[in-house]
Amino acid sequence: MRIVVSGTHASGKSTLISDFALRHPAFDVLADPFELIPEDWDAPGAAMFAAQLRVSADRLRSADAAVDLIAERGPLDFLAYLLALDERTDGSISADLLDRARALTAQALRRVDVLAVLPLTAADGIEAGADEDLELRVAMNDILLDLLDDPDLIGGRTEVVEIAGSRDDRLRALEAVIAVRRGGQASSTT
Repeated sequence: MRIVVSGTHASGKSTLISDFALRHPAFDVLADPFELIPEDWDAPGAAMFAAQLRVSADRLRSADAAVDLIAERGPLDFLAYLLALDERTDGSISADLLDRARALTAQALRRVDVLAVLPLTAADGIEAGADEDLELRVAMNDILLDLLDDPDLIGGRTEVVEIAGSRDDRLRALEAVIAVRRGGQASSTT
């Protein structure tokens, strides 16, 4: 089973994945693609988001289908960041780059079983610091949620679930989705 946990920055992805990994040690954990790109970029930009999109897509396309994995972020996250950045900069990102990003995202998502999206909600109690580019955070969140309705991107194979609530609520919700996909059998180790 392939799970991608998506959401804007400071939305609880790392916490959910960490909690999940503790209870499901058989799953391989794929870290945030930001950790896998050169450290030359210290500010968000189109090149940085495009690089992360490629990394996240490549690892989904190349991973062994028989291995259970949970990934922090997928290509849809970075497509949403590119579109948010394009919106904020009045269309400064080339249409060709956006088209290629969209195609790569759609191709990679064909290999995802569950796309768990963590939308921003006040009920989750997650607050981002002022250094987190709060405008980009909100813009990316809104665009990400809109992209979920695009069948050309998501395809028919991937199950999309929006998960909100407390830390424990999020973990329970993700585990419930996986149990249903596996035919009701629990796979956690407690």
